[in-house]
Amino acid sequence: YFAKVINKAKSDGRIGVVARDPLMTCHAFFDIGGTGAKADACSIWITQFIGKEIRVIEYYEAQGQELSEHVGWLRRNDYEDAKIYLPHDGVKHDNVFHVTYESEFKKAGFKVVIMPNAGAGAANQRVEATRRVFHRVWMDAKKCAGGIDALGWYHEKKDDARGIGLGPDHDWSSHCNDALGALALEAERVTHIQTMKSQTVQAGGFDLFQ
Repeated sequence: YFAKVINKAKSDGRIGVVARDPLMTCHAFFDIGGTGAKADACSIWITQFIGKEIRVIEYYEAQGQELSEHVGWLRRNDYEDAKIYLPHDGVKHDNVFHVTYESEFKKAGFKVVIMPNAGAGAANQRVEATRRVFHRVWMDAKKCAGGIDALGWYHEKKDDARGIGLGPDHDWSSHCNDALGALALEAERVTHIQTMKSQTVQAGGFDLFQ
């Protein structure tokens, strides 16, 4: 899916060293996993929105770990003030402990946003959003190396017998890509709000977004 845009980013010099701006908010985009050896991986992209640039600072992935481990990683890496973005199932309760990702992150002092459920075709929506915004992405080559590998691998599942595509393949790379897709959708939403604010100010109107 993303080989072309990754190669373009590399040729443009947008994959290299990306410094964190200490004055700007960090945003942590999740695809949540579970506990146990066979559980889905938890993936996190740390990013900052600076002007029109999407600066991707770091990528984290862990499989089978308790939520406390993810919180610990954020704190150990000085992201305790990061704004957390969870997928819509972040509000679902654990079958044993009756807690949610949302409730536990809030208890740990984080600000949490639950991303809307995009419904049918959500995976393809994330793919297209990622393609649309990737020309604005600057990504740290070292701290995001594992995530970049997953982006390069992500591909369509195909039925070779019938010669048709079945949508994004759900494999080891999909959780990383789902988290980045959420980032891309949020980046488009932020850009839309910024554009509306700019148009309102230029027209001399009342800024409804203040």
